[in-house]
Amino acid sequence: MRDPYQILGVGKDAQQADVKKAFRKLAKQHHPDQNPNDPKAKERFAEINSAYEILGDEKKRGAFDRGEIDAEGKPRGFEGFGAGPGGFRRGAYGGGPAGSGAGQPFEFNFGGGGPFDAADLFSDLFGRGGERGRGGGRGAAPGGRGGQPGADVALDTHVSLETALHGGKARVLTPAGKTLEIAIPAGVEEGQQIRLRGQGHPGSGGGHAGDAMVTVHIQKHPHFRIDGRDLRLDLPVTLYEAVLGGKIEAPTLGGKVELTLPPKSNSGKTLRLRGKGLPASAGHPAGDLLITLRITLPDGGWADLEEVARQMQARQPYDPRVELAK
Repeated sequence: MRDPYQILGVGKDAQQADVKKAFRKLAKQHHPDQNPNDPKAKERFAEINSAYEILGDEKKRGAFDRGEIDAEGKPRGFEGFGAGPGGFRRGAYGGGPAGSGAGQPFEFNFGGGGPFDAADLFSDLFGRGGERGRGGGRGAAPGGRGGQPGADVALDTHVSLETALHGGKARVLTPAGKTLEIAIPAGVEEGQQIRLRGQGHPGSGGGHAGDAMVTVHIQKHPHFRIDGRDLRLDLPVTLYEAVLGGKIEAPTLGGKVELTLPPKSNSGKTLRLRGKGLPASAGHPAGDLLITLRITLPDGGWADLEEVARQMQARQPYDPRVELAK
């Protein structure tokens, strides 16, 4: 794999926040869902995720900068040391000769003390037992020997406001090309993360697979806007409704409701519907629906309305911007 700094387009002196920002921009740009007709999108997306697995974790980034791990997060080999006293040889399961092939376990000898398992050395370098990948691998294999946990992977999913409000299902695509269906809880918030156990990068030597950390993004709604736990809606009203008041209908995510509009309601006046925002969740009460009135004139010309406006201008002029002049 290429240098992770080059893949994410950041310098070696970049702050962690800048690394994360670069990753999120590239992941969104190259996500296979955004590039359905590009056969190489999946490959680029996987490369971006792998680079962030290194640079997004301060410990792994430090190990990479010191040359202790390579661009794929693997410990760098020890080839080049001589055999003999104080050196090492390759041992082989089943009695094979020393140095008889790659993929066989190393044995170290430090002057008559007997063979030393390299897994112990790697455990000291990269963490034993509870060492976790970025955000949550679950440690080495039972016994703590030879098992390195897989790294977590960062994913994104986009859901409708209705799904965020009521809950539902969503799908995400892993860097390996696997499609996962996840449950979206009712009342999920923008940026909230959902952990999928064991759906990250595989471990090595019997170590547990990492997790998939899915960040939920709420799609823009054509009418409603999220404001904390509240929802906001701009509601068009006629000139005569604003002047005379009365009963009018307004949409909510749960269906239409009837509002009582006070007479002489100005454009910009906000009405509050209690409990019609995002639903209650742990530690948070249900939000409200804030409805802002927008007086809307009819399309086309209307001579009578224009005549009324001229009479008002002549007989009862007023300045609604007088406060702005102070």
